[in-house]
Amino acid sequence: MSRPPALFISHGSPMFALEPGLLGPNLARLGQSLDGVRAIVVVSPHWQTRGVQVTTAPTLDTIHDFGGFPAPLYQLQYPVSGAPELAQDVARLLADAGFAVATNDHRGLDHGAWVPLRHLRPQGDIPVLQVSMPHDLDTEGALRLGRALASLREQGVLVIGSGSLTHNLYEFRQHISDPEYAQAFADWVRDAVARRDVESLVDYRRRAPYAERAHPTEEHFLPLLVALGASNDDDASALIEGGMTYGTLSMDSFGWGLPAAA
Repeated sequence: MSRPPALFISHGSPMFALEPGLLGPNLARLGQSLDGVRAIVVVSPHWQTRGVQVTTAPTLDTIHDFGGFPAPLYQLQYPVSGAPELAQDVARLLADAGFAVATNDHRGLDHGAWVPLRHLRPQGDIPVLQVSMPHDLDTEGALRLGRALASLREQGVLVIGSGSLTHNLYEFRQHISDPEYAQAFADWVRDAVARRDVESLVDYRRRAPYAERAHPTEEHFLPLLVALGASNDDDASALIEGGMTYGTLSMDSFGWGLPAAA
């Protein structure tokens, strides 16, 4: 493809690896259109660092960075090559954008990266590198980080922000009386993305309904701003339906500049 899209993917619970639900098949269909993509760059909230780090390992291990889940989940692997040379280019782009950058030659892929990639490109035939999130990142910083990565798409690189459209783990698998709040928040984001209302999405904490309940902490929302920043003004946005899991975890995802057949 001439220019890969920018994607925001909701990875939800680690169980998404075993329970594809609605989103898994939708990602698989999209993944079939990615032939010709040079590499994939993933930003996930499960790797937070001081400043930004970029993986430079030639092969990336599968990190099972979670506990208390069924044994089969820990047996899953996503063997994939890294992209050391591209990583150096990515590090330079981020440094030029004002980020403090370091490279990391031993870090693998956390579940925020490999779980959605197993659905998107299960054959693992496209090299991957991961970019960490600074621990003090805010919405404006996330947008700026995405904009620093945007030019990679012109070089055949797919940029993914992996998070969750809603992410209240206090309510995970709990019976609550008003789960519809999560859908109200997801609907607001869907509308703002469709209108490319960047200002509202950056200021979602004040403008979106139930924002602090949908995201008691921000790290799983910020990858949406990364993907938005990596998109161009002329990229059409598209909803990648994921539905609602566990009552309050929205798996809805978005793509900018998706191929017509996706």
